[in-house]
Amino acid sequence: MDIGAKFRRLRRRNQLTLEELAVRSELTKGFLSQVERDLTSPSITTLEDILEALGTTLGEFFADDKEEQIVFTAGDYFINTQEAYEMAFIVPNAQKNMMEPILLTLHPGCESAQYGPFEAEEFGYVLQGRVELVYGRQTLTVKKGQTFYFNADRLHYLKNPGNTDAKVLWITNPPSF
Repeated sequence: MDIGAKFRRLRRRNQLTLEELAVRSELTKGFLSQVERDLTSPSITTLEDILEALGTTLGEFFADDKEEQIVFTAGDYFINTQEAYEMAFIVPNAQKNMMEPILLTLHPGCESAQYGPFEAEEFGYVLQGRVELVYGRQTLTVKKGQTFYFNADRLHYLKNPGNTDAKVLWITNPPSF
């Protein structure tokens, strides 16, 4: 870990100059500059004083800073291909998140697996074609550019009554796929 660079980023994130931090931490500007350039290492006590002036702790400062992946490409997707449909899990390991987006491609005349009832909310946006949303005893037609939103407290699934593939962005909260 590059302590000096991390220290500098934290100071800048707090919009402090070296001089302002020196006053807050009761250290010299020169000493803080040397710490930032990795020319000297502060004692644990001194580092605690600096971090307190920056509004953080030793534990937070030394926590593993794994960069969270924010943008995903087709190479990141996990695709589950069935005879009737293809489910692309477009955010890897989304089961650990609050919601799970799926890109569902339903082949002509086919239907998705049946889900529910369970405790969740579901949202869908039809990207291509049209689908029939079977929700309990209801069957609703949803066309390209239209959305659906419901509680998953009933048996539900999608059917493609058309002659071409239908594509749906389907999001469940919490994840259930």
